[in-house]
Amino acid sequence: MEKILFLKGEFVEKIWGGERLEKEFPYQFESKSIGEYWAISAMKEFPSKILNGKYKGENLEFLYKNHKELFGNENKEKFPLLIKLIDANDDLSIQVHPDDDMAKKENSYGKSECWYILNEDEASIIYGLKTKDKNDAIKMIDSKKWDELLNVEKSIKGDFFKVPAGMVHAIKKGSLILEIQQASDITYRLYDYDRLDKNGNKRDLHLEKSKEAIKCLDTEKTHENLEEKSEILYDNEYFSVKKINVKDKDSFDRKDPYLLESVINGDGEIIVDNEKYPIKKGDFFILTNYVKNYIFQGDLEIVESVSK
Repeated sequence: MEKILFLKGEFVEKIWGGERLEKEFPYQFESKSIGEYWAISAMKEFPSKILNGKYKGENLEFLYKNHKELFGNENKEKFPLLIKLIDANDDLSIQVHPDDDMAKKENSYGKSECWYILNEDEASIIYGLKTKDKNDAIKMIDSKKWDELLNVEKSIKGDFFKVPAGMVHAIKKGSLILEIQQASDITYRLYDYDRLDKNGNKRDLHLEKSKEAIKCLDTEKTHENLEEKSEILYDNEYFSVKKINVKDKDSFDRKDPYLLESVINGDGEIIVDNEKYPIKKGDFFILTNYVKNYIFQGDLEIVESVSK
């Protein structure tokens, strides 16, 4: 009966990546261009490894496939969520993700996601479109009128952005982000600033698929209420995301089959059945179906995610 699964993720190089994850979190890596840390992942490309207990050394993809009892015997074929840290040392491409119906053609989940902003200094993101008419949007894309088309928002620690499938978006230079998303790695690049990769080639664009995927959606930016002990940040058909602020000791009951925990600041411990586990900024773990209730103790900021 494994109650907690502590995880070690995989670092992923990107042309826009840097070294910030090593500076801001207790991580170590050799590369100078790490853009993402796939912290809680059962994706074939970069699955998380289990660090403790009976399943130490196994990966999350194997565990979800072969030990569904840990996850409340959830009936999904693939682990449904993916949680990352993102360091944007340069602007990311302007992109859009498909919804479930479109993604089925590529044998994948769709990709709705959300961003909890971690950068202390102000940055910005591209977040949705200035027009609500898709035909107008496509005309501006064809004419490369990006300034007329793209909505830009400032972003700073505590900001939270909902990014449903179909919303045009881009993370920009200086951003440090916790991303919670459906477990999909399908991205359609709409524009990439005509940048060249390490081989001197422009990266592929996916203009026709992008145009098909685009939805002219309302944007919704919020800032967490620091007065609240816990606050629901996002609740959609795929997942729910909650921010937990701990200043001493707080108790919780597990109401879902399993919980994904991301420690984004501070240190302390989690207590389950009187057993204490130290936790700190940069730790990611899963509370399995064998946890009835749990206590966070210390000075901690935690983002808790739940699959639906």
